[in-house]
Amino acid sequence: MSEQRSNASTRREFVRAGGAAMAALGIGGGLAAGAQETLAINGGAKAVTYPADKHTAIIKWPRFGAAEKKVLHELIDSTPDSTAFYRELPELEREWKEYTKAPFVKAHMNGSSAITSMFFALDLPAGSEILLPSYNFFSDCLAMRFFGYVPVFVDVDPKTSCFDLEDAKRKLTKNCKAIFPMHAWGLPCELDHIRDFANQTGLILLEDAAHSHGASMQGKKTGTWGRMAIYSFQGSKPLPGVEGGMGMYQTREYFERAAAFGHYEDPVKFAKDSPVRAYEGTGFGQKYRMHPFAAAVIRQQLKGLDERNTVVKKNVRALNDRLLQLAGISEPRCRPDQDRVYYYMSMLFLDEAKAGFRRASMLKALEAEGVRVSTWDYPEQHKYKIYSEAKWWHHTPRIPETMPGNLQVNSTHFFLPLIHGEVPELIDQYAKAFEKVWANKAALAKA
Repeated sequence: MSEQRSNASTRREFVRAGGAAMAALGIGGGLAAGAQETLAINGGAKAVTYPADKHTAIIKWPRFGAAEKKVLHELIDSTPDSTAFYRELPELEREWKEYTKAPFVKAHMNGSSAITSMFFALDLPAGSEILLPSYNFFSDCLAMRFFGYVPVFVDVDPKTSCFDLEDAKRKLTKNCKAIFPMHAWGLPCELDHIRDFANQTGLILLEDAAHSHGASMQGKKTGTWGRMAIYSFQGSKPLPGVEGGMGMYQTREYFERAAAFGHYEDPVKFAKDSPVRAYEGTGFGQKYRMHPFAAAVIRQQLKGLDERNTVVKKNVRALNDRLLQLAGISEPRCRPDQDRVYYYMSMLFLDEAKAGFRRASMLKALEAEGVRVSTWDYPEQHKYKIYSEAKWWHHTPRIPETMPGNLQVNSTHFFLPLIHGEVPELIDQYAKAFEKVWANKAALAKA
């Protein structure tokens, strides 16, 4: 992996040097060619001419096909009774356990129910605080209130969009009992540093791996670094089942408590010396069982997960290695010992000062060229009303005055679609569209 990144850096340096030399001589180069073209927004021809229907098809997600249809039809047609449907669940758990090398796993109906079960398994005293990013989905934060826990909002690193450990250190209190980073957009957090901090301070390390199916760090899958973790299999995720979730547990005690919280049928399966065995027939009051049809779909999708991730990463690399030559564009920092995946879209950042024009102008120009470019501000939980109302919490969460990392990521990012197939011509057209826009940045700066 480090050799690949080293080679990519060498290529980028070569392209920069070669591009500068050609520009000085007034010959060749994408930017030089682009400068001779009128932007589509001003009436010129579009750079992206790949057929629209094929363009839509190659970026479509989720991608269900004949295998998923076959297994669902077989499940419906050949299952002799209703209880037999549920055989899909232990099979999925077995396969996910083998894939991740986790000691214990449990399927849940979605990521949110996996989170709620995880917080129940923690069994911390009311008033315990948990460090987690504000740049986050609400379930990570709001499920805490059912157990008297309180979120401590941490910023993100603007160069990664992931958990900012230095900000967490500043916000650590005597009431903090756990730390709960999220692997945003499929990029692993710096788990080694976070784990070391957790060990030094006595914090329980949890992971939100909902975006990062197949990602790893130092050869170890996300979701297996913390004492507990969750995954989501919602339809937009790298491993989609329309709905579904998975809990990950390093100890039998955590596993049994989390499983029995939402699965009344589980306590009887535990060893006789289990303190949870006594709750046979009721569990701990919730029903969070995954739908067997979702489990069947997820099992089929798991078979091709690594292959799909490889295709997407190859295409992202082919495009980004060209785009990173353009002034003001950067991508989230990924360490050589991190093997990331891509959730939803490929995120890039724009430095408007270096580029010479505003993000809004860039988006409008690229859209006119046919690029499927977009932005979406990830929620900042600390800004929502519910966190400032004392009635929901053991004690009211502290609302930070500013989150500069959150703000920078949301104000500078843009997304490009993930490409799920071999279409070098589309990648080339995307790159040329960017080069064309950058070559005409003087005109764009006036927009």
